[in-house]
Amino acid sequence: MTGRANWRLVAPAVFMLAWGGNHFTPLLHVYEELGPYAPWQANLLLGLYVIGLVPGLLVAAALSDRLGRKPLMLAGLAAGTIGSLILAAGLHHLALLALGRAFAGIGVGIAMSVGASWIAELSSPRYDPDAGAGARARRGALTLTLGFATGAAVSGGLAQWSGSPVLWPYAAHLAGTLVAAALVIGATETVGPEHRASGAWWRDLHVPAAGHKRFVGVVLPAAPWVFAAAGVAYAVMPAIADKALGDWSTLYATVLTVITLGIGAAVQPFVATLDQRTGGRALPVGLALMTAGMVLAALAARAGDPWLAMGVAATLGAAYGITVVAGLTHVMAIATADDLAGLTGIYYALSYTGFLLPTVLAATLSAAPYALTLTVVAAVCALCLATVVVRVRPWTWSPATESDG
Repeated sequence: MTGRANWRLVAPAVFMLAWGGNHFTPLLHVYEELGPYAPWQANLLLGLYVIGLVPGLLVAAALSDRLGRKPLMLAGLAAGTIGSLILAAGLHHLALLALGRAFAGIGVGIAMSVGASWIAELSSPRYDPDAGAGARARRGALTLTLGFATGAAVSGGLAQWSGSPVLWPYAAHLAGTLVAAALVIGATETVGPEHRASGAWWRDLHVPAAGHKRFVGVVLPAAPWVFAAAGVAYAVMPAIADKALGDWSTLYATVLTVITLGIGAAVQPFVATLDQRTGGRALPVGLALMTAGMVLAALAARAGDPWLAMGVAATLGAAYGITVVAGLTHVMAIATADDLAGLTGIYYALSYTGFLLPTVLAATLSAAPYALTLTVVAAVCALCLATVVVRVRPWTWSPATESDG
């Protein structure tokens, strides 16, 4: 098995774990109707898997430095399987749904820290000498994005047209997970016994590179907007257009999710080129597009227009795709071989704080309409953009940016 082919044995596992994290998204309207759950409860379930995601990101990264990447990825697939089984059985039990989402979060966390790091390692010159510029950051991020999009598309379609909208989506995920587990067993382990860390695993929860001025000044202000964009695009926008959709709410939510993540996936292969041509400023470009998308979201909320909401999804999808890869590029420039998984985990943990934004907006809906709160969100995004623009200037792009620290 060549190195070039080998990273593709890991990608299906990362893909299916991302699928399991996002196939709940287009089902929000279904749970509101069949549960029944209030909008804030459905949005809470959407973001609740952050509870599982953070330990999945941080603890799994530390353990994988001692046990290897493969055992942790298999554990992640097991967590994703348990999550889907619980969700399939938990329609009328909020506590069960919360537990299922937490298990799904553990799986996504492992995919983002261990899986993305494993793909990055298998995309290094040692395993894949022909990998292009930016492949280490792009391949993992693109696999995750495609998993998020496909999971939403398949689950939304099954929910709209199958007779069991809260059973078939999870059955499809379980079938794909079995295939991914069979493939990942054959992947090359990059953390051999001679390279494994020693001592107490919790010592690795401290990642000194997270204090790097580049991480604090550039990555930190941008990271939460990665999934804030996704959450606004496919959780909030369907809600603002709900009155005009009738029985097509689930399909519309699915379409917005696919637009957001499809465009996000489409732009990711071009981020390295964008970074070169802008002198290392792809991250501010992504945040500028993010700010524009949030302004459009506020206008769409005021108008309640489904077509304008689609434009918001497209804009925020492009912003998401640029920002997630550009942020990872900075992370990989800062990290050493010993803390790549840990710093990647911290980056994604910070990113996922933004996924709680739809819950906050839904919870305040009785006091402030979406048009007002999204205007405030756009203003905060603009402030973060200004911060990153000022701080990113010392790091212009060069071929050495993949290894500077």
